[in-house]
Amino acid sequence: MSGSGSGQQDVDIDLGGLFRAVWDRRVKVLLATACVAALAFGAAKMISPDYQSETRVLIESREPEFSGPNQASQAGADRVFDESGILSQVQVLRSADLIKQVARNMKLYELKEFDPSSAPSAISDLLVMLGLKKNPLELAPEERVLKEFNEKLQVYQVEKSRVIAIAFTSKDRQLAATVPNEMAKVFLALQSGAKLDTNSEATRWLEPEIANLREKVRDAEAKVAAYRASSDLLPTGETTNFATRQLTDISTELARVRGERANAEARAAGVRSALASGRAPDTITDVVGSQMIQRLKETEANLQAQVADLSTTLLDGHPRLKALKSQLEGIRGQIRSETHKILTSLENEAKVGELREQQLVQQLNGLKAQSAQAGEEEVGLRALEREATAQRQLLETYLSRYREATSRTVENATPADARVISTAVVPTSASFPKVLPITIVAALATFLLSCVVIMLGELFSGRALRPVSASGERVAPMRPRPALAASATDTPIVATETAPEVAPLVDDAVDLLPAAEAPAMDTDTTEAATEPDFSIEAVAEHLRAAGARVAISVSPGGDEGSTATVMLARLLAEDDVKVVLIDLTGSACPTRLMARSPQLPGITNLLAGEVPFTDTIHADRFSDAHVIPQGDADPRQAMRGIERLKMIIDALTNAYDLVLVECGPADEMAVEKIAGRDSAEIILSAPSVSDERIVEVLTGFGAAGYRDIVLMTGQVEPGPEYPDRDAA
Repeated sequence: MSGSGSGQQDVDIDLGGLFRAVWDRRVKVLLATACVAALAFGAAKMISPDYQSETRVLIESREPEFSGPNQASQAGADRVFDESGILSQVQVLRSADLIKQVARNMKLYELKEFDPSSAPSAISDLLVMLGLKKNPLELAPEERVLKEFNEKLQVYQVEKSRVIAIAFTSKDRQLAATVPNEMAKVFLALQSGAKLDTNSEATRWLEPEIANLREKVRDAEAKVAAYRASSDLLPTGETTNFATRQLTDISTELARVRGERANAEARAAGVRSALASGRAPDTITDVVGSQMIQRLKETEANLQAQVADLSTTLLDGHPRLKALKSQLEGIRGQIRSETHKILTSLENEAKVGELREQQLVQQLNGLKAQSAQAGEEEVGLRALEREATAQRQLLETYLSRYREATSRTVENATPADARVISTAVVPTSASFPKVLPITIVAALATFLLSCVVIMLGELFSGRALRPVSASGERVAPMRPRPALAASATDTPIVATETAPEVAPLVDDAVDLLPAAEAPAMDTDTTEAATEPDFSIEAVAEHLRAAGARVAISVSPGGDEGSTATVMLARLLAEDDVKVVLIDLTGSACPTRLMARSPQLPGITNLLAGEVPFTDTIHADRFSDAHVIPQGDADPRQAMRGIERLKMIIDALTNAYDLVLVECGPADEMAVEKIAGRDSAEIILSAPSVSDERIVEVLTGFGAAGYRDIVLMTGQVEPGPEYPDRDAA
């Protein structure tokens, strides 16, 4: 503990003394350790051994190869891989239904280990008869087996993995391995069965849905067909109907007719232009291509050849030449006549094309009106087709899922989402008790506990505490001197230097103790020697002799009595007594006399919880005593923590030889709140106080139950106000 504001250590723990105390009692410590180790060894040997074995199961998604990639099922399987999914599987393994199934499969209810209540002991029957224990036979056998099973079972998730460990403890090592393997087997069967149940439920649900969807698809397609027939929207392809196709054909034909007409008009214009310009008709393609023109041209060529042949031997007036020339002119006239026919034919062809074009335009206009109406009617048709398509797609989806679910309803078609990666084996050694570890731990615990008890005893007794002087050096603790005060059974005596006649006024309820008897010097002073001494020196000697640890000083006269208490503390400090004075006065007289400044933190700050404990202890200016001043905290707030005062005083007694509490003019009720009864010396510091007032105070304390009170009436003078202790 820090004894001043500078943080000096007033008390230190003597570690060497602690270890010496343990060494001095080493025989007892070793004997206790050996006895407890032997008892632990014997008890561990007498306990029936338990065996434990473990099975480990890996949680993973397992789908049959024929199922193919199914996104929905994969998404569902992935959910068991998260932390909550693994913990859920742990709870499934601990479920009552699974355990009961294992118990039925292995007939555990026939084993006494799992149903010890079936043969209760006499003590158990007696407790049941007295109503102190519930009759275990009232529970069903399965419930009793379930309770015992759960006590022996451990199911946990292996850290940072998807592995679940199933550990089971039993008196039978074979059973310890069989039970977790059976649990894993039942767990896998339940997982697979759950999948089968899911597929069966899906199949049962899909069957009526598929039948309903088939009717809906049939109705939707019938509506589409009826609407097509009523609206003349007969389909001619994937995206066209009859009206649209007809409009397309008419448009194509119209374009073709217009092209032929334009071609005919162009050819007729060419023939007409050639005839008008006098060009040879044989330069025109349509004329040259005519078979009649070609025959006439051949005839003309033959006649020209004959005329040319005969002109070499005959004159122009020869009748033969004239006849040939006449025939040649006739042929040429036929050619011109045939050319006009070709022109007329082309003109007629152009007129026919024009008429055909007019007809096609009329048909096109009519089909446009029909196509516009068909477009409006197709809106309703597309709505019906969409409905029919949606129903058809839903039906196909349901049919696909129905086929898949049906294929998984057979046995072994849906493996469980788990597999055993480590089966339990028959254990070779017991899991409990571990004889050697139990013996070592018991021996070590006994040894440490014995050492701790010895050390605590040394600390609480104060033998292991060494006071430290202000300079930091350790000093030997003060030994209390022989008691100088009279006992409580002595005759009550009250005497002061100023008023020895007070004795008859004191009630017998209070045993007023003389602080010390004055030593006899000679025969002349015999009478004075027998009179009690109530001086400050006598009170200090009484406190040393009595070995008092706590003293409560009450000053009915106010600051004069508080000053005497300060002088008492300084006198004790001069005799190498570690003393601390707590200022609980209202006037703060001890604070003014001892502390360097009245603004230092003190007892009110400590009670209010504003400062730590060590900051409230300060050195006296004129002695080696310490003081806890009044402080500058709010008194009302400090009074709320007045219950802590006893704790503070108890803590100070561990560091000081004497804790002196100056209460000022307090009454017996206030003193009782501070130190209780028979736990501290009560000092009545009453210099220059009237005898009547002393008797009144003593009577009040006697009525409150205080029997022994030390009276201090020595006259004192306050010390000089030096700035520091060194000046004093």
